[in-house]
Amino acid sequence: MNAVGTDNQRVLSGMRPTGRMHLGHLHGVLKNWLRLQHEYECFFCVVDWHALTTNYAQSRDIEPAMWEMLVDWLAVGVDPGKAKLFIQSHILEHAELHLLLSMVTPLGWLERVPTYKEQQEQLKDRDLATYGFLGYPVLMSADILIYKAGWVPVGEDQVPHVELTREIARRFNHVFGREADFESRAESAVKKLGQKNGKLYRELRTRYQQQGDHDAVQTAQALLAENHNLTLGDRDRLLGYLEGGGRSILTEPQPLLTAVARMPGLDGRKMSKSYGNTISLREEPQQVEEKIRTMPTDPARVRRSDPGNPEKCPVWEFHKVYSDGATRDWVWKGCTTAGIGCLECKQPVIESVLQELKPIRERALEIEANPEMVRSIINQGCDAARDVARDTMEEVRQAIGLSYR
Repeated sequence: MNAVGTDNQRVLSGMRPTGRMHLGHLHGVLKNWLRLQHEYECFFCVVDWHALTTNYAQSRDIEPAMWEMLVDWLAVGVDPGKAKLFIQSHILEHAELHLLLSMVTPLGWLERVPTYKEQQEQLKDRDLATYGFLGYPVLMSADILIYKAGWVPVGEDQVPHVELTREIARRFNHVFGREADFESRAESAVKKLGQKNGKLYRELRTRYQQQGDHDAVQTAQALLAENHNLTLGDRDRLLGYLEGGGRSILTEPQPLLTAVARMPGLDGRKMSKSYGNTISLREEPQQVEEKIRTMPTDPARVRRSDPGNPEKCPVWEFHKVYSDGATRDWVWKGCTTAGIGCLECKQPVIESVLQELKPIRERALEIEANPEMVRSIINQGCDAARDVARDTMEEVRQAIGLSYR
């Protein structure tokens, strides 16, 4: 089982380097990051190797796109003082763990990943008959597991990816987690708890293994988290001993389901650069105004006097994100009775979007003028991430038996 302990407040999230961010990124991911960085220990990663799984022929585009994206992260308010910002390919341990996990991941698991065939259908113009594309879920699992992240923020459609990571971690722990002297080491660790807590631990272990009491597991996890006499290795051994298995080397993460404001594109479809329906976070005000003014509306409103249906209008979806209740009521009544025209309806959206983007655009200009600051932030984040990754890999090598010199 190896559930996330109450003390594991580490979050891992990443983005492929796609260049400048747009409103879809802001409302779908970045605003959530701004909240999480105050509540968890956050690691936010540029997953540049992942970009190669579908765009290896355009590898030269990755670096400029990456720096553009990082400027937007910082301009929005992602705080390097609260979250570690780093680049996947700068932490070579990701690749090592990916390789080792691939040794124990069944091929059938990868072929059943929901997005595997979906992306093949959507990206028919690209050669995706590569191991890199088939194996990208293993690389994604390595990204998460190497930081022993307890939580991965995802939407409901991405939960299967986290479940696969849990399965890979579980299989790895099953294959490599049973040390030759596991039980004696676990018993030694119990003694470090002290007489009172050691007795309680044994009672909780008995309740779980003999009665299937899952509440006993949570109580024991809290007990171990509060004990400062234990090393990380001892804590992992006691968690495995509690559940009747071996030492838990890799942490099984949990999906952190996030409420995401649906930010449609200018044409009503998902906002995406491939559709050409985006508003970027650094868009010039006149361009923003022009794009919103020319948005399509309910096709039934041929004339100004024709009543419309907001549910059939892409602009209404923007009102759901940007307008308060009173404004939405005004729009609904005005549209359905032909009391207002489409340009009148669009004006509050224009004003709200411009108001939101103004401080982001101003901060981005300041950040762009100081590229060395951005590089320094990323270097510091990479150093912090590398320290954690190296510790995990030392445990992994020892568990497999690859720590020989």
